[in-house]
Amino acid sequence: QVQLVESGGGLVQAGGSLRLSCTASGSTLSMGWFRQVPGKERDVVATISKNGDYTHYADSVKGRFTISRDNAKNTMFLQMNSLKPEDTAAYYCAAVNSWYPPQNSRDYDVWGHGTQVTVSS
Repeated sequence: QVQLVESGGGLVQAGGSLRLSCTASGSTLSMGWFRQVPGKERDVVATISKNGDYTHYADSVKGRFTISRDNAKNTMFLQMNSLKPEDTAAYYCAAVNSWYPPQNSRDYDVWGHGTQVTVSS
């Protein structure tokens, strides 16, 4: 089974930027970024199809975050700009054997261990 490893999290001030990476141990189809704060469900942030022709963003991040992937390197990215304190969460990447990415975390069957993003006000 493919394994996923996230990197790029950290502490940043409001208005700043971070770029998350998710490297897979092999080829994947649809992938996505999700985030979770303690006591709440894991919510979708952005998803992307195999060749990048389909992307989806949560309303809360539209215009600020950009999802992309480099299939030659089995890596997915999340460029996060204009960060807000409410973006603070553990961010997880996920993959599923589907040509078009579902938006529900329960539909993904491969997960990374997560990377923490903390945005200070």
